[in-house]
Amino acid sequence: MHDICREADAINEQLARYGVKFGIYKNNVFKEQLFPFDAIPRIIEADEFAYLERGLRQRVTALNCFLADIYSDKKIVKDGVIPPEFIYSSSGYLPQCEGVKPPKNIASHISGIDLVQSQDGTWYVLEDNLRVPSGASYPLIARDLCRRASPRTFRERRIEDNRNYAGLLKQVMDYVNTGGDNVIMTPGRYNAAFFEHSYLAEKTGAALVTGSNLFVENDVLYYLDYSGEKRRIGAIYRRVSDEYLDPMNFLPESLIGVPHMFDVFRKGNVAILNAPGNGVADDKGIYYFVPKMVKYYLDEDCITRNAPTYLPYYEQDRRYVLDHLGEIVIKDVAEAGGYGVVFGSKLTRQEKEDMAALIQSEPRRFIAQDVIDFIDIDIMENGERTPRKADLRAFVLSGEDVVVWKSGLTRFSRDPDSFIVNSSQGGGFKDTWVLSR
Repeated sequence: MHDICREADAINEQLARYGVKFGIYKNNVFKEQLFPFDAIPRIIEADEFAYLERGLRQRVTALNCFLADIYSDKKIVKDGVIPPEFIYSSSGYLPQCEGVKPPKNIASHISGIDLVQSQDGTWYVLEDNLRVPSGASYPLIARDLCRRASPRTFRERRIEDNRNYAGLLKQVMDYVNTGGDNVIMTPGRYNAAFFEHSYLAEKTGAALVTGSNLFVENDVLYYLDYSGEKRRIGAIYRRVSDEYLDPMNFLPESLIGVPHMFDVFRKGNVAILNAPGNGVADDKGIYYFVPKMVKYYLDEDCITRNAPTYLPYYEQDRRYVLDHLGEIVIKDVAEAGGYGVVFGSKLTRQEKEDMAALIQSEPRRFIAQDVIDFIDIDIMENGERTPRKADLRAFVLSGEDVVVWKSGLTRFSRDPDSFIVNSSQGGGFKDTWVLSR
């Protein structure tokens, strides 16, 4: 580990050379910045990870059951477990997906589940990311560079090898493939996670394509390869948001989508990873109901724990939120990337009054949570160890089996006073070492 820390600057230089950056659009300006890597790994013991593994497999299985149900029979709504308003008012719910069954009935093939660990050691799930979760490539390439910098570190320690992620992803794509090539669809060079798109395409052997490479003929999706040959697509791992995917079915002004691509999917002639319409399951309001989903679909108690969450939609919860506005965190359900998160303790008196009025007028728009004092993990700053808040994005791949990758993306805040760790908010990342038995 000490060897890796000594080589941290050289590793970050290599990451910059490889283009391991994170880009964001802000105020209509694209800004690309290095995603800083810290060489002190997060270490998770084998028994602890086995507990997380059981809980994450159960959680993602239930979420896939929910997605299959909500676009078909809607039994969970009819049985009164989830109010219908929470489905139909969700920005992630797509009426176009009604009655559409994805290949092998899997909607969330790659799930990114964000967790934090409290000071008493309890793990809490903060978010379920089921649309286009990113981040697996960063610990992959960082581990590769650390292995080169200090081979002895990985020979002498019982660390699970994380290099199987691309193989797991390819297995999922192959399993749902309807006949044809595997491709990864990127919006292009100026997407925030373009490095990841190109890196995963290289590692899985899938073709990297943009919407301009793709076209539909006779209800089949094709792409033109490097030689100009037309090739059929059987599975497309799209890194494009739902609304931009197909201008004939979603936003007509989309310039990066493919006309009638959704029609091919609807007819069962291509697998789209992740399936359109998944946003209804990772809506922050729906998050509240995931433990109930586990009980409803699997008849099991939920292993993973949600952060204590309140829905202003319910009068009792709304009263609690308004009475404790200065002690909780409020989240706008339509926001992501660390945006729309408000800590009540930092609001002025007037801001609290304004927030209270907003919650009362738009109760479905917000959730509130108790502030979890999650653990600090040491990072190196100016040659010294210093603690920072950190979360963990675990990756769950659903194909023939549901598999939790024995690694993950640990993100940390670079601001000593902040709980926000998102890369879009200036955070950095670490490798995650899962120890073998």
